[in-house]
Amino acid sequence: MADNTEFEGISPYSDEEAVAALSKMADHPMVYTASKILFPDQRIDFLSKTIKSVESIDDFQKQVMSKAVVWDLENTAHNFSYDGISNISPDKKHLFLSNHRDIILDPAITQYVFFENGLPMTEICVGDNLLANKYVEALLRSNRMIKVIRGISARELYNSSQLLSRYIRQTITSGEHSVWLAQKQGRAKNGIDATEQGLLKMLDMSGTADFKQNFSELGIIPLSISYEYEPCDSRKAREMLISRTQKYVKSKNEDMHSILIGIRQKKGNIHLNIGSEITIDEIENAAMAQKNDRYQAIKAAVDRRVVEGYKLWHTNYVAYDMLNKTTKYSDYYTKEQYESFEAYMHHKFRKIELRLDRVALREIFLGIYANPVISKEKLFLGPDSE
Repeated sequence: MADNTEFEGISPYSDEEAVAALSKMADHPMVYTASKILFPDQRIDFLSKTIKSVESIDDFQKQVMSKAVVWDLENTAHNFSYDGISNISPDKKHLFLSNHRDIILDPAITQYVFFENGLPMTEICVGDNLLANKYVEALLRSNRMIKVIRGISARELYNSSQLLSRYIRQTITSGEHSVWLAQKQGRAKNGIDATEQGLLKMLDMSGTADFKQNFSELGIIPLSISYEYEPCDSRKAREMLISRTQKYVKSKNEDMHSILIGIRQKKGNIHLNIGSEITIDEIENAAMAQKNDRYQAIKAAVDRRVVEGYKLWHTNYVAYDMLNKTTKYSDYYTKEQYESFEAYMHHKFRKIELRLDRVALREIFLGIYANPVISKEKLFLGPDSE
């Protein structure tokens, strides 16, 4: 059995650790609040008692987390769909490289789809900035969270990245678990889904063989999740606008507020696409390139699948035409949908301080929705939305 001592600081809880941690958080006031929302037909202590009764992480996923995702999809989404489940080999572990739009929902929805299809759920890479308190840490690490260390010096970051890469590779190649990892650090706030080349370098440096073997043994499958109404869209636009002129500093508990808004916000339609695995031929072709070009080739293969799998909604087409003052995609939305999205945008702006430039804010906000259309265009793909 592999020695996992070096990974104790970043690895998820074991079943025993999760049961103990969850039991301690079961009587937190927020648990009772969540119980009223998720299980309105039950006694107010239903969730607390359920958490105290779980016997393993899988049990917690089945009894609590899957039901929480169902509640969110039923109450904040118009329709949820997914495709590509057959691309997952049930007898193999994978690295799922996903685009990232919502802090919690992206991996949570992915786990739910796996759960519903009888597939093992993955471990999930999450930034340690979300571990705001011991209750949040207990919740996340009981959901197979791999801690990604952030906000450290360059040297510390290098060492931390090496440790994370080794852990991901060992977890996958040992056959223990698959891993969910965002294709870049943080959410794609501007609507552009692109894999960070540095992330691919990080994954390669833990391998002990050649480039081809190092990447082929990870079994990389790209994921693409798309929301009709982008979670925290106006907050993302505000942050990007402020960042144009100064360093953006997050307020206390800002990440937690974003999590709660993302969960409760109306999201319209949601779609998850599970792409095909990066092939041996693609990896071999990349291996023949020089230095950084090799990583660019893997990046291109991942990005192509993510963009291809992204489902465009009427909000994307409306935003594109608004931003570019055109009617290019007018066949993909109605007059009513155009006016509704415009009203939605202005409603969101009312919650943003008046001192911020409304023209620039509008441009950024529309870009969040328009950029997926532009990404599709760059791949010479026609509109794929219904």
